[in-house]
Amino acid sequence: MIELEVYAAGVRDLKIILELDHALETMVGLHYKIDRNHDIVYFEIEEPKVSIKDLLNVFHRIGLVPSVVGQVPPEMEKKKTQVLR
Repeated sequence: MIELEVYAAGVRDLKIILELDHALETMVGLHYKIDRNHDIVYFEIEEPKVSIKDLLNVFHRIGLVPSVVGQVPPEMEKKKTQVLR
């Protein structure tokens, strides 16, 4: 289980919450709750099938500027591929 906190100013707006819910519903194994008082989204991710870049892009698409609280779990960082010759 991977835990992650994301701060995004404006996430307390009900319209934004509905857009975020709609965007995140397709991500399998992702659970979240929103702290509307502090504009923080708490994530619990069962398996690292989504990268941090993909997750933060969801926030950008709905007009929010996300910021990860703490360190990004290494399991969520996209692995660099190696060129085969």
